[in-house]
Amino acid sequence: MYSILIVDDEKKERDGISKLLKRYQFDLKISQASNGEDALREFEHKPFDILLTDIKMPFMDGITLIKKLNEDNIKLKTIIFSGYNEFEYAKLAVKLGVKDYILKPVDPVEFENTIKKVCAELDEERIHTSNYNKQADFVKQFYLYSLLNKADTKGILESDDFLR
Repeated sequence: MYSILIVDDEKKERDGISKLLKRYQFDLKISQASNGEDALREFEHKPFDILLTDIKMPFMDGITLIKKLNEDNIKLKTIIFSGYNEFEYAKLAVKLGVKDYILKPVDPVEFENTIKKVCAELDEERIHTSNYNKQADFVKQFYLYSLLNKADTKGILESDDFLR
């Protein structure tokens, strides 16, 4: 299960996105915030895997929110949904690492495909991290065993058999 934070100053928009996520039966824990400042407070309490944010909001807009999260090295997948079809926003979104830019009103098919793509990327990252951790654990155990048994590991580690 992944967690998603929906950020928009209009409650009906947040609720509509939540309903779409539930309709498509995505395995997501859904949270909401009404602006960028509220969203930052949410990040203080728990991590999120996906941020779905509007651009234009009071107190702190979506672009500023994304910049602050990037500055804090918070790793997540970001999707912008906005009623503004302006090239400058899209260009800035690309620079900030945004995964997609969906225009309002949200097209349900485009939305579903975007969320599927982002969840697939998260799945792939989890598999990669798990495999990396397993390999790191194996190497640690191997060296520990070698140290305890005063074995010569140089030849073993350089062999092709070890790399398979």
